[in-house]
Amino acid sequence: MKNALKSGDKARLNVLRTTLAQLKDERIRQQRELNDDDVLTVLGRGVKSRKDSVESYKKGGREDLAEKEAFEISVLQSYLPEQMTDEAIRKEVATIIAETGAESIKDMGKVMGQAMARMKGKADGKKVQAIVRQMLDG
Repeated sequence: MKNALKSGDKARLNVLRTTLAQLKDERIRQQRELNDDDVLTVLGRGVKSRKDSVESYKKGGREDLAEKEAFEISVLQSYLPEQMTDEAIRKEVATIIAETGAESIKDMGKVMGQAMARMKGKADGKKVQAIVRQMLDG
């Protein structure tokens, strides 16, 4: 935040200020200090909501706003752990399927619960869900 202040990067500064406010709100809501997982959850929520906004703005023909949201996503992602590749997600899901003995789509909840616990903050939930569904179907 200090770097953004010193460099006069107002767009980055606004994203950081908004995120700090969201973290403060979350701390008040939970009535305790936030741990790293809580911070990752708040950052992930910010990225997800902005991705939804990008889609909406593009559908509405507002490329300027879509670009602004995309910039904000890049700022937030710089504070998140590196995202897992599809191949890494597949390996992790295959391990979980073997451990749980999941055989069909009926076992998806069991697999997803463990997958999201292990990959929290490192993989997008929609992507994990699609891979789990594909592996259990096929």
